[in-house]
Amino acid sequence: MNREATLPSPGIFYGWFVVTAAFAVTFVGFGSAYTFSAFVESLQRDFGASRGSVSLVFSLAGFLYFGLGIVSGPLADRFGSRPLAVIGMVLTGLGLAAAGAARNLIEVYAAYGLGVGLGVGCAYVPAVGAVQRWFVRRRGFASGLAVSGIGVGTLVMPPLATLLIEALGWRGAYLALGASAAIAGGAMALLIENDPRDRNLGPDGDPPPRGTISARAEGSSLSEAIRSKRFIALYAACLICSFGVFVPFVHLVPYAGDHGVAPSIAVLLLGVIGVGSTTGRFFLGGLADRVGRQSSLLLMFVGMAAALAIWLVSENAWQLALFAFVYGVFYGGWVAVLPAVVMDYFGGRNVSGIIGMLYTSVAFGTLIGPSAAGFAFDLTHAYTLPILASVAANIAAAAIVVTALRTAPASRSKQALSSEVDAGSREEYAPK
Repeated sequence: MNREATLPSPGIFYGWFVVTAAFAVTFVGFGSAYTFSAFVESLQRDFGASRGSVSLVFSLAGFLYFGLGIVSGPLADRFGSRPLAVIGMVLTGLGLAAAGAARNLIEVYAAYGLGVGLGVGCAYVPAVGAVQRWFVRRRGFASGLAVSGIGVGTLVMPPLATLLIEALGWRGAYLALGASAAIAGGAMALLIENDPRDRNLGPDGDPPPRGTISARAEGSSLSEAIRSKRFIALYAACLICSFGVFVPFVHLVPYAGDHGVAPSIAVLLLGVIGVGSTTGRFFLGGLADRVGRQSSLLLMFVGMAAALAIWLVSENAWQLALFAFVYGVFYGGWVAVLPAVVMDYFGGRNVSGIIGMLYTSVAFGTLIGPSAAGFAFDLTHAYTLPILASVAANIAAAAIVVTALRTAPASRSKQALSSEVDAGSREEYAPK
């Protein structure tokens, strides 16, 4: 049977269905994970826990869903992204439901931390990695659309969680979120496919040129990539910035409450981050295709640092909303551009594995940053120190990008992509 006949619509490039599936996976997975701030007060009250110990639940989950990419990425390169994404969505749903049945904070660590962490970790890197192979000219834009699910999820899910908590209690809310993650997320993950050539297509919907090999066969090996100066620089920059990147997702709502903002308004600030994040992923991802994805990555680090500086002096709802939107724009741009930069540097042969290895840096930062900020608050009764540290971390990451990435030679292997890919060249797919 002709593979082209299996397309859902002959007028629509199947890569956009892969993007839609990745959007759904990131929306459900991260949207559910980022509802955590709405549950902090309930968990503190019911379990008599400090803000630092409750924050550690999110940190553990974040460590796993970024760190697990080191396993799920290579598995996706070998066996395909679809089964990993489906399993991940089911695990996320089970973890949320189990958190709703927890009898103490340790069980919340196990259910939410391990369940959601493992679930999102199984699904995220494979889904985002699959998108990279379907595009060249519009890779930054497609990647931005795929991960904009995180931004939209941050906009929609925390207020939804608040409504569910009011209607069902925090335990019932976790059960409802778990069911939606497993059913909706798992169903959409079935649309993911790894390579356009499996459907007799080339990237961007072009016909596959004759005599070429699959995009999955071109590029650096995992060992070549991780030994390169570019990868080491990317890893260091992401590790340092990640100590502060996720602090707002856990502590912005409590911070707003500490400054007299009503709980119903405070939780909407996470939604404002989501609006900004979605804006950044849509527009900055596409802009990066035109002005250069590496230069755009530098802009994201500088932008996050500037936004965090706004948080430092914010005391009322509108100031916090301004911070949330600006921060969301640059955070969203960072998440959108980073996988495309990896594909540009190292090719598609092991892109999921390389992204997964890179995201272990984010995992360590996520494990330490939000919980450390919580414990700092417990000691000082203020967020000044963790916010300042977050600003400094992003400035340091930007300095690494300037001094290292722009001077390092491009990583190559015998089948590595041409450096012209960064400008949207199709040379990598030309007949040999």
